[in-house]
Amino acid sequence: MWKTLMSVLLVLGLGTTASAAQEYEAGKHFVELPSTVKTADPTKVEVTELFGYPCPHCNSFEPMLEAWHKRQSEIVDFKRIPVVFGRSWEPMARAYYTAELLGDVEKTHQPMFDAIHLQKKRFRNMDDLADYYADLGVDRAKFEKTFSSFAVNTKMNQGDSKVRGYQVDGVPSLVVNGKYRITAVMAGGQKQMLDVVNYLVEKEQKALAQ
Repeated sequence: MWKTLMSVLLVLGLGTTASAAQEYEAGKHFVELPSTVKTADPTKVEVTELFGYPCPHCNSFEPMLEAWHKRQSEIVDFKRIPVVFGRSWEPMARAYYTAELLGDVEKTHQPMFDAIHLQKKRFRNMDDLADYYADLGVDRAKFEKTFSSFAVNTKMNQGDSKVRGYQVDGVPSLVVNGKYRITAVMAGGQKQMLDVVNYLVEKEQKALAQ
């Protein structure tokens, strides 16, 4: 009797897992891109966040995404791309890449969201941003030198190219391995975005192992 009950429970459990896997469908819960965008490291599963500092939805999503990021194994190669939706977004995208090149993203990324959405600061140009980043402990001279550098211009162009390849029309968006784009609207919410990403990461991880 006990063995029979355990067998039934096992079957039910497998059925539930299969159903959960089938819940996520291309065209319904995520977009399968028509052309794969090349990733940085083909031995890993790349997950890319497309965001903008002025975006309130990105602001609410960031703590959730950061917690998810910290739980991932080395197989996940996590990237960020600041999207430029309009001229006013460009200085903040440049500031992100500047901080990235200087190795200061960890101490500036969340504070930038807080400054805009909690403290209601406005960053209109490099001087505004240089002042704020200096307050966060970033070397002002290095920030100003890097902000309009060839390296940042290159990152801006590469980011724009990937945004076009990912066919991004809103943020926050997540892209898995250059193949799948996930939004809150399609997934059913921000938490659900990460559920879909986990499913796709597992799918790509299995493909890598073959």
